[in-house]
Amino acid sequence: MNLELRKIQIRDVIFDDISKIENNVLHLKKSSLIELIKEDKKIKDVDFDIAKPGQSVRILPVKDVIEPRAKLNGEIFPGIFKEHMEESGSGITYVLSGCAVVTTGPIVGFQEGLIDMEGPGAKYSIFSKFINIVMDITKEEHVDPHEHEETVRIAGIKLAKFIGEIGLSCEAYEAETYEWKSIGEKYAEYPSLPKVVYVYNCMSQGLLHDTYFYGRDSKYIVPSLVTPLEVMDGAIVSGNCVSPGSKTTTYHHLNNSVIKELLNKHGKELNFMGIILNPLMITLKEKYRNCMMSLKYAKMLGAEGAIISQEGFGNPTTDLMVTCQYLEKAGIKTVIITNEDAGIDGMSESLPDSVTEAKAIVSTGNSNATIMLPKVDKIIGRLPEIAKTTGGNVESIQDDGRLLVEIHGIMGSHNLQGNTYLSAMTI
Repeated sequence: MNLELRKIQIRDVIFDDISKIENNVLHLKKSSLIELIKEDKKIKDVDFDIAKPGQSVRILPVKDVIEPRAKLNGEIFPGIFKEHMEESGSGITYVLSGCAVVTTGPIVGFQEGLIDMEGPGAKYSIFSKFINIVMDITKEEHVDPHEHEETVRIAGIKLAKFIGEIGLSCEAYEAETYEWKSIGEKYAEYPSLPKVVYVYNCMSQGLLHDTYFYGRDSKYIVPSLVTPLEVMDGAIVSGNCVSPGSKTTTYHHLNNSVIKELLNKHGKELNFMGIILNPLMITLKEKYRNCMMSLKYAKMLGAEGAIISQEGFGNPTTDLMVTCQYLEKAGIKTVIITNEDAGIDGMSESLPDSVTEAKAIVSTGNSNATIMLPKVDKIIGRLPEIAKTTGGNVESIQDDGRLLVEIHGIMGSHNLQGNTYLSAMTI
């Protein structure tokens, strides 16, 4: 399996009368975008805006962030738009780096977040560094919450694909190439290096708490062996708005920082054997089954070490801890990545579950810490929705226009793949 990513660096985005890329500037014809998205009759209205780094702009409530991508031959995000699909992770994929599609609009539930493009809030989100193409969707009145989530999710992926395809004729790119060999070849490749697997936990718990693998809702699958190139090529799509701070957006899936680091160290410090995609379920029976199966796959891959990334908070910590316990008891040295919910003063119990086998923990910080965000010049979306957003409440909006929120409320602020500016240290 060989994948070539052709990365086009986008330095500016403007609305124009034609869609094209010229001198690293992405030109978008707004009327074409509106026509594309309104093909879905569940969408009553849609508008587009552009938010750039350093602008006094706040976007909320944010549902997903997607990097524009397209296949030279084949289908990006397989399983989303077509019944027939091919395995992702091979061929040539164009990537528009430096920009992103951001979906917003009336809130679906209560777990959507915000992005600030400047100020203290911008320091907690990688998305403040992107040129964000913001799509504000208003659904038809008859659309229920499940249809609402699906409508916005599909629209975001559709727009990212459409914009990505603008880059297919662009020759100003930097190519990155990746190769992934069979398990047998990999097992014999670096006999002196420790064999390491990545247990990739993903939310699978219902409305706003789902992930999609080749278009399939992950709560209807069991743990699966996945190659890193599939993930990098759009096999996994976010369908959840769980705690925006720890949410794994589609952008995070495409640019999984654990995968990137394991690939960087492959053949040098370790032998990266593969990925186990582990759905985070609701019942204890499902959790124990998936932990057992994750261990089975780790042993099949000959793992001597493992990394587990978390998603969400609360009962998903049980999946994290039990999987760690299973792996450690089998002799597989395990590192887990999680955030802490230690209260606004940092004095509360930071994890809702734990096991003695969890001896190596990477923390992405305390999500309950509060921050006062300054008033901004422009809001894209709906500011009052902060009252229903994780990290916000009915008293968040101050009389002078400032906004008091927990770190929880900022998109990707303590991302549990470690793709964040927030961390913690032992003192």
